[in-house]
Amino acid sequence: MSEKEEIFEKVREGLVEALSVDDDEVTEDASLTRDLGAESIDFLDIVFRLEKSFNIKIPRGDLFPENLLSNPEFVQDGKLTKAGVGELKKRLPYADLSQFEENPVVSNLGDVFTVGMIVAYIESRLKDN
Repeated sequence: MSEKEEIFEKVREGLVEALSVDDDEVTEDASLTRDLGAESIDFLDIVFRLEKSFNIKIPRGDLFPENLLSNPEFVQDGKLTKAGVGELKKRLPYADLSQFEENPVVSNLGDVFTVGMIVAYIESRLKDN
């Protein structure tokens, strides 16, 4: 099993426990909110489980950026501005934002947070250690 597969399996276990979903629902492309039903309170539990599983510390706002949507420079008329998308790219370098960039509506932002994004984040954190 490759390192990425091992990371995915641990992430899957944590998400199954945190969100009470079935193993087969947790795929690389699954959105945490749309597909797995995560709510904002669940993100704290997910971070806690990831920290425990991988023996890492995830700084607040590192995996799930905060204060982005409350900044008028970044959000106008329900969409992320060019500056907002740039900030999102800076804060989430491990996320695939290509689809979101085509139509950066705030209500679609949750689709950016996928299982694959979490796996990529953990991979980058483990390389840094």
